[in-house]
Amino acid sequence: MKYAVVTGASSGIGLGVAKMLLSKGYKVFATYYGKKAEDIPEGIELFELNQTDRGQVHAFIKSIRERISHLDCLICNAGTSIRKSFQDYTDEDWDKMMELSLNSHFIMCRDFYPIIPAGSRIIFTGSQMGLNPHASVCAYGVSKAAVHALCKNLVKVFEGSGTTVNAVVPGFVETNWHKGKSPEIRQRICEKTALKRFASVEEVVDAFRFCIENPFVNGSLIEVNGGYDYK
Repeated sequence: MKYAVVTGASSGIGLGVAKMLLSKGYKVFATYYGKKAEDIPEGIELFELNQTDRGQVHAFIKSIRERISHLDCLICNAGTSIRKSFQDYTDEDWDKMMELSLNSHFIMCRDFYPIIPAGSRIIFTGSQMGLNPHASVCAYGVSKAAVHALCKNLVKVFEGSGTTVNAVVPGFVETNWHKGKSPEIRQRICEKTALKRFASVEEVVDAFRFCIENPFVNGSLIEVNGGYDYK
């Protein structure tokens, strides 16, 4: 049996990746926080987890390690964005985004390391905002840029093992997060995207599938942005 952990799997990309892994024969342990996903297929086990609480993160890791002897795939997907002007960000806003996107996933990579066998897969969800500046999501962009750097540095940690570490870097995706945007904002995004639309969740999930199936892709930031130009 192959085992996978997917964080932030209540909807959107995380849920799509969890279902894809299930179809490939993995038993999936999936985390969520807040609203619980509906119609979860058998084979995906849900855990409510607030990843800004380190005590909960450590408890989750301990519970998984008590149940399995090996972890074949770790998908570090959970994240959040707080849209504010630079000077309106509070210390708490900054800390929350760093803890969720970066710190909690570093802890998972470190503490699951002893049970990650050779030839495994670690994949982060990055963001186009971690590559290009955006006026109202400074902290989010910095947190995702740090995720990209963690991905590349972990390649050296797993060197020689056949385990690969990559990040899928979406642009704008048709998730509940973006569906709430006003028509005006959505139109501006589409005007900056060569394909003139948002990505589907399935198109982004395909990039995760590529990273899992291709053993020579390693240390890569796989952009799935439809030709987005932030300028």
